[in-house]
Amino acid sequence: MKTVLSGIQPSGKLTLGNYIGAMKNFVRLQEDHLCHFMVVDLHAITVPQDPADLREQSEAVAALFLAAGINPEKSNVFLQSHVPQHAELGWLLTTLTSMGELERMTQFKDKSSGKDSVGAGLFVYPALMAADILLYNADLVPVGEDQKQHLELTRDLAGRFNHRYGDYFTIPDPYIPKVGARIMSLDDASKKMSKSNPNPGSFIALLDEPSVIRKKISRATTDSGREVRFDPDEKPEISNLMSIYSECSGLSLADIEARYEGQMYGTFKKELAEVVVSALEPLQQRYREIRESGELAGILSRSAERAEAVAAKTLAEVKDRMGFVRKGN
Repeated sequence: MKTVLSGIQPSGKLTLGNYIGAMKNFVRLQEDHLCHFMVVDLHAITVPQDPADLREQSEAVAALFLAAGINPEKSNVFLQSHVPQHAELGWLLTTLTSMGELERMTQFKDKSSGKDSVGAGLFVYPALMAADILLYNADLVPVGEDQKQHLELTRDLAGRFNHRYGDYFTIPDPYIPKVGARIMSLDDASKKMSKSNPNPGSFIALLDEPSVIRKKISRATTDSGREVRFDPDEKPEISNLMSIYSECSGLSLADIEARYEGQMYGTFKKELAEVVVSALEPLQQRYREIRESGELAGILSRSAERAEAVAAKTLAEVKDRMGFVRKGN
């Protein structure tokens, strides 16, 4: 059984893109793999966070993982900060990482662009991401396009450690799902749907009320044509909306084309909104049950204990190989 590791930052509200592109695949992966799914709150503080918002969003993301169908009896769902070995191994790995490697990270370039002052944490956090993965000797890491460069650095660091201190770390591979679409922004189909987009109309948040979902989809950008046809090159906006329809309804793109042949965009968008509302209704209901029941704290605590048992063993071996003196009894 292979080990899978992935995480989502608790900065901003999780979107329909997160659900379709990541969380639905997390649920599938847990059936045949040993999975660790983290809320990466240590990553979130590489940029300033309001403490109350960070606390609320961390709990919200964890609850949404569970509401989406991740089973805490099969998978570990925990907060990154609850397993202190992440931070310690992250520091150790910075000593194996060159300045040049970190300077080439496109996410650092994007997030630091135009800013007079940038925190050092934003610069070195790819080493922490590598620690997240290597602590559990993950075989597979589900990653989006924006994280592939970081996974390559993780692979390089694992190989560098193995060369210097003896083979120990598994070299992780990216996990590319066989199913699932890449969901794009509602206002610009050339960009990924993102919770960090300052325009709330560009994304559907998983906890948006039905009326909000209907309004956002009604205002979604389309082309000047009339044909509901899947053609990402010629009709990127409609193709994106069709992908959302397909993922939320289970209908194929061909079925959707046939259903709306000869109909206007207005009818298509109105019915798409109802499809999305219906798809998110059970997730939202389960989310509310989890938050109201008080069960979340216990689930996170038990998962963190299991994760820490693995992480502590890994860190002890790493420190031993690097030459640190073991703590006496």
